[in-house]
Amino acid sequence: MIQSKEIKCVVWDLDNTLWNGILAEGDNLVLKDNAIDVVKTLDQRGILQSIASKNNHHDAIKKLEEYNLKEYFLFPQINWGSKANNINRISNLLNIGIDTFAFVDDQPFEREEVLFKYPQVFCIDAADIAKIPDMPRMLPRFMTDFTKNRRCMYLDDLKRKESEEVFEGPQEAFLSSLAMHFSVQLANHEDLERVEELMIRSNQLNATGYQYSLKELDSFRVSDDYLLLMAELSDKFGSYGKIGVALVKKNKSVWTLKLLLISCRVLTRGVGSILLNYILNLASNAGVQFLADFVQTERNRRMYITYKFSGFEELKSDGRYILLEHKLSRITPYPNYVTLNFP
Repeated sequence: MIQSKEIKCVVWDLDNTLWNGILAEGDNLVLKDNAIDVVKTLDQRGILQSIASKNNHHDAIKKLEEYNLKEYFLFPQINWGSKANNINRISNLLNIGIDTFAFVDDQPFEREEVLFKYPQVFCIDAADIAKIPDMPRMLPRFMTDFTKNRRCMYLDDLKRKESEEVFEGPQEAFLSSLAMHFSVQLANHEDLERVEELMIRSNQLNATGYQYSLKELDSFRVSDDYLLLMAELSDKFGSYGKIGVALVKKNKSVWTLKLLLISCRVLTRGVGSILLNYILNLASNAGVQFLADFVQTERNRRMYITYKFSGFEELKSDGRYILLEHKLSRITPYPNYVTLNFP
């Protein structure tokens, strides 16, 4: 069963796929025609890449370094285990859905094994490497600065994870050590493609799953009846980029939060409610009733919990759509381990 979602990660086999020859048998390896160009093209499009190869890990990594390709592959799984299991592990490590993965391998058996266990993975014969950049699912709708820097941002995340693993002390002390800066600003025209990209890519921390068009977003941006906000996060390791979006419809006495989403990449940074609390404070200062739309999806229960912990109560529900209200009498204070920059 082939899904139509854009590919977010391509997982490569090595022997007779990325290169001709078998490393473990001492063959004289030669990179496949177009292999480097394809890898670099996908990287520029913000498509992450990894490896699932049955090989000796040390030898394979050394060979990738010789070809100056190692830096392009995140969480390479080079071992003698099941490639299907390794692809699932990569999916978990990257925290992106396996239904957005592609797998390139020269062996029909390996592709069939992956398809049997994960039919949502898009499997590609290594003979078709040159065709990969032109495949529709490899053509992202967006080419923002964030897109082009996606791999580097994931590498920064690896440094953060390594730092967290060796840190001794409570979680809040670690978060303080990151020297995080969280900023909120009105979205400008140049932000709109990133807003649309976040709407499509963010699932777990997306309150409604609404997907507005660029034209609609631009009309909201310039309208006095709406507030379109973007949030950005950075720390001592670098920038997470623009990681949050909120859309508020403003009537005279009632404001309604129509869209709230936060990138899953900052899930463990304790900043998910900052944008929400900023908006709650704006509404409190405006003296209005504050409502929020919530549309239940397969993956966004975490956002519903965020709303509930922030003090929202249900006004009505049809089982999927929920209208929430916040009384604005008690708004959670901002965490003290983040430096805030608000307009």
